[in-house]
Amino acid sequence: MTPLEIGIYAIFALLVLIAIGLPIGIGMLSVSFAGVALIRNDTVATRMMAQVANDSLEEYLFAVVPLFVLMGLLVTVSGVGRDTFDVFQRLMRRVSAGLGMATVFANAVFASITGISIASATVFSRIAVPEMRRHGYTSRFATGVVAGSSVLGMLIPPSLLMIVYAVLAEQSVGRMFLAGIGPGLLLSAVFCVTILLLAYARPSFVFEAEDKAGEDAPIGLSELLRKALPILSLMVLVLGGLYGGFLNPTEAGAAGAFGALVIALMRRSLDRKTFWGLLVETGQITVSVLFLILAATFFSRMLALSGVPRELSELFLAGGIGPYGFLLLYLLLIIALGCLIDSISIMLIVLPIALPIAQAAGFDMIWFGVLTVIAVEVGLLTPPFGLSVYTIKSAMNDPDLGIGEIFRGAVPFILAMLVCIALIILFPPIATWLARL
Repeated sequence: MTPLEIGIYAIFALLVLIAIGLPIGIGMLSVSFAGVALIRNDTVATRMMAQVANDSLEEYLFAVVPLFVLMGLLVTVSGVGRDTFDVFQRLMRRVSAGLGMATVFANAVFASITGISIASATVFSRIAVPEMRRHGYTSRFATGVVAGSSVLGMLIPPSLLMIVYAVLAEQSVGRMFLAGIGPGLLLSAVFCVTILLLAYARPSFVFEAEDKAGEDAPIGLSELLRKALPILSLMVLVLGGLYGGFLNPTEAGAAGAFGALVIALMRRSLDRKTFWGLLVETGQITVSVLFLILAATFFSRMLALSGVPRELSELFLAGGIGPYGFLLLYLLLIIALGCLIDSISIMLIVLPIALPIAQAAGFDMIWFGVLTVIAVEVGLLTPPFGLSVYTIKSAMNDPDLGIGEIFRGAVPFILAMLVCIALIILFPPIATWLARL
């Protein structure tokens, strides 16, 4: 067999292994080793695997992963998410479907210090959904809003997916973080417009009954400031330090983790057992992410050795579909894969093949990364996988709430995300202007 044929068979073999349930990291390492061994020999494959393990994980940058993960977990247990929702609930109380928009804004702010969509889905399914149900909103709309707005956690920096993309595409993590701000704000605005349109055009989708909960007791200015201060302090500490040039991404993660620890201790929400559990969970998430990056790096080098990316570049770019035809197919493929596998796995499988083609097409790699992250996040809402949907179902623990009901509630927000993708394609500076300053 030629190296090109071996590379193509390796891709199909990986898909088969994933389909039968083999962990993606193990599958990528196995396929990559076998591919290099067939193209060259076993000795080269063994040496390449050792070299990849050293090259892909020795970077100081990777310390940012456990730091941001730990910060997000500490913020989750400290009750900051509930306070953030309370603040926006108070500010949006007189707007039609205001609780829905309060959830979006609270998720956007919460996302700026967590970076993990599933954390947002878990927190706000327990906070926002019961509150919306109490005020007469349908369970379909309430859970759909939480599922839709939870995707902001992976777009608004700091973002775990942005870090993974930056590593695979050899881009600056700081620039990727900056690039996520404009699209994150745009997506938040599109979500709010979607909620308003639903409230006026499809009130039966949003409201189940008249609000019988009455006006909640007003929150005084001092109480409002007390609830807002922790989240604002962390945002200033992490994002201000990062974008002001005082801290690099790793230092910003360390500062944020320490700040979140101080908040959790001051609120007495952290005992020794809980803290140890958070450290263990941080380690598990970090190791799994770094192992997947190692496997993806080996897979990428095997493909480069086989010549598959080069041949695909010529096929897409010299053929009739052109660069934007390739982009459309790429985004459709990612959204389709989102129906079956998780976000990081999609990026690790597709990017080693797609990045060389995108570079050959002359695309801005920061812009391409933002589009990739949003398209990947659509998969959190689409059946049958829909990880955010299943997270909400699990967190709610309500036997009367069906999975199908949550998926139907998320449909308008899937459409809103597609609109956002189209706007960023038409107006690339939305994603690039801050990153290029």
